[in-house]
Amino acid sequence: MDTDTGRDTADDPGAMARPAPPGTPPTLPVTTRLALPIDAPAIAAVHQASRQATMPYLPPQRRTHEEVTRWIREIVLPQCHTVVAVRGPELLGYAAVQGDLLDQLYLRPDVRRAGIGTLLLAEARRYRPDGLSLHVFQLNADARAFYAHHGFRVVAIHDGRANMENLPELTLRWAPAPEPLFPRGTP
Repeated sequence: MDTDTGRDTADDPGAMARPAPPGTPPTLPVTTRLALPIDAPAIAAVHQASRQATMPYLPPQRRTHEEVTRWIREIVLPQCHTVVAVRGPELLGYAAVQGDLLDQLYLRPDVRRAGIGTLLLAEARRYRPDGLSLHVFQLNADARAFYAHHGFRVVAIHDGRANMENLPELTLRWAPAPEPLFPRGTP
């Protein structure tokens, strides 16, 4: 799995508190919801734009928008728990979880570093509270930093023979902190 999220507003606590310039119309809040089949073209557009903008080391895309849309509609949506981040009618990003694998997490390039990746990751964790794994290209430094910031740790290193890009990748894992055996204050 490859992601293109990067830093979130947790790294810049004042980022969301800065007032908009005078005369700027109010911005709608970003929310999440389950993806619908009608979202497939927008999800495909996010997927393609994100990979192109954030992973320049990948070979040129060979799939058309229609082919990626069909893959989203016929494979990803039926097989994964897929959540989208939206602002009004705009689809900003998506996360797809299959089993305990965070298989996809992509954002529109123009909305990176605004907390949306964190929002989608929180939804994935809520869906799989016992833990998540994912695959990330070793070259994807931004995604690796994002996931490390959110508690993911490297559990395996792969040479790339198992992915269609043939690029070395890492398997990362997040698990919730174990509960203490005894509540605080008990002898």
